[in-house]
Amino acid sequence: MITPADKAVLKQFGDNLRKLRKEKGLSLREMSYACSIDNSKIAKIEKGMINITLTTLLQLAVALEAHPTVLLEYPKE
Repeated sequence: MITPADKAVLKQFGDNLRKLRKEKGLSLREMSYACSIDNSKIAKIEKGMINITLTTLLQLAVALEAHPTVLLEYPKE
């Protein structure tokens, strides 16, 4: 079961992904081609709707030419 705190973390991850993708000038379609993940799944990840696997995290990071930790950063309360 996903808790409200988990949802907040997923949302922050999605925000980080969207921000980095846009900084790289990639559309969802271009990102999809770069990491071999369907663009609708990327959109859901960016909205914090799904929890991803470690391998998906690595695929996204490689496509963005970024270290995976960049996507995992979030403010601590």
